This record gives sequence, C-alpha cells and structure tokens, in this order.
Amino acid sequence: QVQLVESGGGLVQAGGSLRLSCRVSGRAFQYVRAWFRQAPGEEREFVAAISWGGGSTVYADSVKGRFTISRDNAKNMVYLQMNSLKAEDTAVYYCAQRALSLTGTTTTRGDYAYWGQGTQVTVSS
Repeated sequence: QVQLVESGGGLVQAGGSLRLSCRVSGRAFQYVRAWFRQAPGEEREFVAAISWGGGSTVYADSVKGRFTISRDNAKNMVYLQMNSLKAEDTAVYYCAQRALSLTGTTTTRGDYAYWGQGTQVTVSS
C-alpha cells in the first residue's frame, strides 16, 4: 500500500516562499513523483514532475523559473520549493506517484495512481 503525506503549506504574502514536503511509504522506489494543485472551482492541474532518479524534471509554464521540484530517495521524500509566490498560486497542493515503476515523467493526471490528501497554500496579495 502506497501512502503519500504532504506538509509545509500555509499562508504567505505575495513574493514570499514556501517549501512543501511529501513523505512516501510503501512501494516507493523507482517511481516518478509529481505535484499537482487545485484551486476552488478549478480542475486539478499539473505543477511539476521529477524522474525516479531525479535527473529529469518538467514544469508547468506558469511556475517555471519560480518552483523547483526535488527528491531524496534515501528518505522517500519529494519536495517543492516555491519562490516568488503569486496570488494565483493559491490552491491545495497534492503529491502524486505514478502507477508503474521505471517510467518517464508525465504531466497527465491520469498517469498518477497514488495521491496524498493535499496541503493548502494561500498567497495573500
């Protein structure tokens, strides 16, 4: 059983920074991990993904240059460093893991089988 638990969300002023963490338990080795987010009344959207080895990353255009995804496989953790936050970054952020191991990064929500419960990020303008 795979479990993902996010932490690190909160309230921050525009221009500030937050670091989200996601702890993974269960089948956690050699899987692509990603962050998605969902604002009220909106669809859940892709934010960033990282390959199982950490050498390949992909970002949504809206966060490129401001957010950085990383992982520590020894600790079964994945992180999202968010800088220069904007009001439009306000959302619930979800950590996700792909269903199949040794596969590539993908921005498609349906390719991710395991999800955390989410952590709220609120950016005040």
